[in-house]
Amino acid sequence: MKIGIIGAGHVGGTLGVRWARNGHQVTLSSRDPQSAAMRELVAKAGGATRATTPQEAAISSDVLLLATPYSAARSAISSLGNVADKILIDATNPLLSDLSGLTLGTTMSAAEEIAVWVRGAKVVKAFNTVGYNIMENTDFGAARPAMCYCGDDADANAQVASLIAELGFEPVNAGPLRQARLLEPFALLWISLAYGAGYGREIAFQLLRR
Repeated sequence: MKIGIIGAGHVGGTLGVRWARNGHQVTLSSRDPQSAAMRELVAKAGGATRATTPQEAAISSDVLLLATPYSAARSAISSLGNVADKILIDATNPLLSDLSGLTLGTTMSAAEEIAVWVRGAKVVKAFNTVGYNIMENTDFGAARPAMCYCGDDADANAQVASLIAELGFEPVNAGPLRQARLLEPFALLWISLAYGAGYGREIAFQLLRR
């Protein structure tokens, strides 16, 4: 799969490296693709990974991961050009700067706003409910951490579910894109448990059935 990473920070860099090591053709992007940090990330990923501009990453990829801060998402999207019919995984969270809450509530979500901005892309919300350290290492022994996702296109959902599963998560289909109104506050729960309640960052959620 050809995957473009828009925002190669902690989340984007971690997922890009893991997918590249799984054999995907990954393009990392940055405003400065020749920076030392980007060169180091490309070397860590190996394979056919390369670093380029966001627009070039969008052109050359079928699946895009948006992993910028939400405050920078609209600007990042405007730099991509035409992304109609591409899958765009939205990993952003509309957090207040002090992490005490969200800038959007339960009547609208960042994912739904982004779906308007990207003009025809197939938006799937995912990779927003745990820290990047869990994305880097999903090993919890016999248990698989859950990763919820939601979107309005069945084929896009299936492809994202596959990308989730290969990293060791259990993909949990949360329904249509409007369910991001629940997944974004769910991310705030992880943050509050990790930092406010003292559980630390090595925590994840699991879906139990009986």
